[in-house]
Amino acid sequence: MQTTAKPLAELTFRGVILGGIITLFFTAANVYLGLKVGLTFATSIPAAVISMAILRLLPGGSILENNIVQTIASAAGTLSAIIFVLPGLVMIGWWQGFPYVQTALITATGGILGVMFSVPLRRALVVDTDLPYPEGVAAAEVLEVGAGSREGGEESAAGLKVLVVNSLASAGFAIATQTKIITDTAATAFRVGAGATGISGSLSFALLGVGHLVGISVGAAMGLGLVIGWFVLVPLMTAAQPMPGDVADWVGAIFKGQVRFFGAGVIGVSAIWTLLRIAGPVLGGVRSALAASAARKGGETLALEERDLPILWVGAAALLTLLPIVWLLWDVLAGGALSGSAVLLIAGALVFILVAGLMIAAVCGYMAGLIGASNSPVSGIGILAAIGSALLLVGLFGQHPGEDTTRALIAYALIVTGIVFGVATISNDNLQDLKTGQLVGATPWKQQVALVIGVVFGSLIIPPVLNVLNTGIGFVGAPGAGPNALAAPQAGLISALAKGVLSGDANWTMLGYGALAGVALIVLDELLGQLKLLRLPPLGVALGIYLPMSVILPTVTGSVVGFFYDRWARRSGNPEVAERMGTLTATGLIVGESLWGVAFAFIVYLTGSDAPLALVGPGFAGIALIAGTLCFIALAAGLYRRTMAVAR
Repeated sequence: MQTTAKPLAELTFRGVILGGIITLFFTAANVYLGLKVGLTFATSIPAAVISMAILRLLPGGSILENNIVQTIASAAGTLSAIIFVLPGLVMIGWWQGFPYVQTALITATGGILGVMFSVPLRRALVVDTDLPYPEGVAAAEVLEVGAGSREGGEESAAGLKVLVVNSLASAGFAIATQTKIITDTAATAFRVGAGATGISGSLSFALLGVGHLVGISVGAAMGLGLVIGWFVLVPLMTAAQPMPGDVADWVGAIFKGQVRFFGAGVIGVSAIWTLLRIAGPVLGGVRSALAASAARKGGETLALEERDLPILWVGAAALLTLLPIVWLLWDVLAGGALSGSAVLLIAGALVFILVAGLMIAAVCGYMAGLIGASNSPVSGIGILAAIGSALLLVGLFGQHPGEDTTRALIAYALIVTGIVFGVATISNDNLQDLKTGQLVGATPWKQQVALVIGVVFGSLIIPPVLNVLNTGIGFVGAPGAGPNALAAPQAGLISALAKGVLSGDANWTMLGYGALAGVALIVLDELLGQLKLLRLPPLGVALGIYLPMSVILPTVTGSVVGFFYDRWARRSGNPEVAERMGTLTATGLIVGESLWGVAFAFIVYLTGSDAPLALVGPGFAGIALIAGTLCFIALAAGLYRRTMAVAR
């Protein structure tokens, strides 16, 4: 008598709960990191490692259940990139904090649309494609190793230990810096001929980990951007625009008012180039998907691993998601300077969200498949969406429509951009997760449901984390920001661009020069590719120009450390395990410091002090810098040596 094998557990209640718990930590960490440095980290692999280590202790755990856990955590962690837009509403004074319902709905509606829009793209961009999906393939390898053998279980346990140890070390160092016994930052400005520039750096394990994860190519591009920004543009522009007073203030004003807009120009051109470059493959993939769908309707039976959410459900869910979006937009307009044009504005925004969202889902999904979700230039897409929505509003109202009207238009543009950005972040991530699912034999519709669950979890967690950080630390450029204020670089840029387009005050000269430089950098990158040399992604160069040196320098250092570690790993006895342990080391360094950052913001909020843990005064700064540098180097070396010993 033949027996039918019991199907493996997949979309389970305990998997959903475990994914939600992991989401809490990784989303909070990503929110802090994104606001600090303008970058987030991929959560799929660390979530998979944690899931395997825990579910292995419970009866009936399977590779498919582990895949659901990492899918939920990955979706929510990726959705935290919404912080590249929403703090702009605080910076312009439209919000004083982050109202829970509005913030959660902006995040959730964009994320759910991102899932729905990318369902029809799965066959085109995941199945019928040769895109590498580096992070999706890596996550599948981790899951298969963990499920396949006792050795896999031991690797999962060792990987979890590496993650925890590095998280604790990173958090411990960050806590020590708040006592002021050791310091984590140093900066100086100085004259260079008729101009001036500066040097700054931070001892940040989170940034070191980010550099490791983005890799040497992006790190080198950021280094080039740093050189262009601080050792070419700042000296030239300070010489051309002398200012009385403190040299540091002079340098800072030029960097914020001129150089950052140059970097924004590079970002914009790079994003447009990416769109043009992949338009053909995306359209070809969609045509392939439609042809495959027609063949299936002719009677072909779908295998379990080919069953997506029914397209009618997808369409209905997308249309229902528009209802809370209408309420959100009405909430901005009601009773204000724009209330008389509410119907026209809402109708235009819905069309923009649907059209731009579908295009962005395809573009971001392709980019994630090509270079990985972590390296995909989602922020550049968000900047283009902000400019596009602002230009549409200019077409309706013109420039200089009045102070109150302009402020309302900026807020409206940011909220529309926030929804579109949610589409971008999720479509950037979920095709990566669906690739993992394809490789491990998962059911697509169950993963797509898990992605929606992850979006909901993330949307519930992000608003309170943002409020804690806003109240305790604040954002640079926002009213009442303290000395520890987070840079929130993309949010500052996007709000500044929206304001500039709507008011006519944008620094178009520097944006134009940046655009020309972007063209030159694209040519350089393509030439390096033809010569089989190290590529210098233009968006990486743009970030190097746009972000402060204190952020870029440790990130570049981390990319160099990661390069040498990966070179060692490839020569080790078990290269795949060694590289995964390196990834978990870098992730731990990010998670520990980032979670402490959220906790510290809460402490600041409760105490009302900007330095609640300080044990020494400013006179100790010189010794603290030397001690901090030595401690950082010794601890980093010790942690990587420990990982190498575990990976052997």
